[in-house]
Amino acid sequence: MRTTVDNDAPTAERYRAFAEVEARGMSETYDAWALGVADDPATIALIDELPPAKRQPNLVFSAARFRGSEPAPYDDFRRWLAAHWPEVRETAETHATQTNEAGRCALHVPALAEIPGPLALLEVGASAGLCLYPDRYSYRYPGHGRLDPADGTSRVILDCETRGTEPVPVPASLPEVAWRAGIDLNPLDVTDPDDLAWLDALIWPEHDDRRERLRAAATIVAADPPRLEAGDLNERLAALAAEAPAEATLVVLHTAVIAYLDEAARARFVETVRELPGHWLSVEGRSIVPGIRVRDDVPNDSTDFVLALDGVQRAWAQPHGRAVTWVPNP
Repeated sequence: MRTTVDNDAPTAERYRAFAEVEARGMSETYDAWALGVADDPATIALIDELPPAKRQPNLVFSAARFRGSEPAPYDDFRRWLAAHWPEVRETAETHATQTNEAGRCALHVPALAEIPGPLALLEVGASAGLCLYPDRYSYRYPGHGRLDPADGTSRVILDCETRGTEPVPVPASLPEVAWRAGIDLNPLDVTDPDDLAWLDALIWPEHDDRRERLRAAATIVAADPPRLEAGDLNERLAALAAEAPAEATLVVLHTAVIAYLDEAARARFVETVRELPGHWLSVEGRSIVPGIRVRDDVPNDSTDFVLALDGVQRAWAQPHGRAVTWVPNP
């Protein structure tokens, strides 16, 4: 079962858990780097110069790669990091993990198809807003014809393996989106080279397909930028939701965001979103969102996220959108 380590845990423990739970089987480079850090007091001493919330492996490794570190054996990485620590530290202190994976739209689309349209999409933790464009990408689900936008095949084609219930809930068409907006503490702009470079650095070293997809999706978003508001999701959610057009169905969505809130903030968010008109689509780590019954009776991987619609789990989801396992109705 997937476990989490809080910000107050010793750095060695945090990095070992990251290697064994997050990176294992997903990134050979990050697996090796995290295990190396866990057994390296000198590198831990550097990382411990950062505030606890900034010591997270994904942030430190992304900051290093943003500053020029390349995939390499751990001994090479530790020497590079020691030589470039001031600039890596500055990047970690001024940036945040804001992965914006367009592939996650392949998880969202089947759930969105159940909701009467047109839709008003409001994403919390939107980063650069790439997941606000499910209607602009093409999709391939095994055993089904390709789903394309109304104007033809997209330059972004998302492949997603589907498992679980029969028939698999793959829609016949893409949702109609009438309005889209997002909230983020630090919205990113895909037309800004530094912001785009940071999004690139957040993609794990071996995931070249995701890196290519980022660039293609960024081009689509840059041609029709979304409305992105800077602020705390709990402070801005209700007011922004109220601006959605009355003729559209509001859908509040988020993926891998709520884990960054403390327990009180999570509870406040759930209370707020449940009171809003419309629907709520969440894709988060197991046991992260209060009140959702997790379906461990359905086979799943330790790293899978819980995909839920209106607080009820509908599927287990691979975090980057590569696969989804649908669960039977409760």
